[in-house]
Amino acid sequence: MFGELPILYRDEHFIAIDKPSGLLVHRSFLDKRETHFAMQMLRDQIDQHVFPLHRLDRPTSGVLLFGLSSDVARTASSLFSEHKISKRYLALTRGFAPESLHVDHALKYKHDKIADKFADKEKPAQEAQTDFKCLHQAVINKPLGKFPTVRYSLVECLPKTGRKHQIRRHLNHINHPILNDANYGDNKQNHFFQQEFGLNRLMLFAKELTFEHPFSKQTIHIEASIGEPELELFKRLGWPGEEKDYRLLK
Repeated sequence: MFGELPILYRDEHFIAIDKPSGLLVHRSFLDKRETHFAMQMLRDQIDQHVFPLHRLDRPTSGVLLFGLSSDVARTASSLFSEHKISKRYLALTRGFAPESLHVDHALKYKHDKIADKFADKEKPAQEAQTDFKCLHQAVINKPLGKFPTVRYSLVECLPKTGRKHQIRRHLNHINHPILNDANYGDNKQNHFFQQEFGLNRLMLFAKELTFEHPFSKQTIHIEASIGEPELELFKRLGWPGEEKDYRLLK
């Protein structure tokens, strides 16, 4: 199902991979039938224990950073808790998204029915902020529901906080849900998209991650790829087909 994990960056302290869509970061009793996990696969691949420093939702692909020791993981945890890591995502959304938008919309914690069975359900909403920029728009000249055409936007997403499903929930909040989002998306749009393009994955990509290395003090920039099927889709929608073009759209 999953082959060798692409390594995007590695030094004596950190390693980053390009996590494929559909792969869990680590073992979870929420999905006891699953046998593939990024943490275990990478550990076996490099024959060394690894320590995940953040999470990516299972259906999201892209940059996933690990520490190569528990000491490094403890040191690096402050990069995330103090918002010293810059993340850049790309999302394909329903409709024509605004040219640019800052969303400051607090989010209630999303409890898992099993993992958070005894958690405080009255926990107040947490601050959540995301900057969005519409990079491209496209129209499919086919009717869907009451609309004569189908509209899409390629959106740059820059989260300023790190809440669970933050980008997905914020895009849904502004009525531009991500395509193929089973939790927050538009079922009619998702079905049309899957039938039209043959892609079932969540159209959210953790494209870039930048931070100051806590030991060398150098700026580390790590960038993930966009898969060939997704690039072919972008070409069909009239957007640049070369990977490098998506860096120029910032």
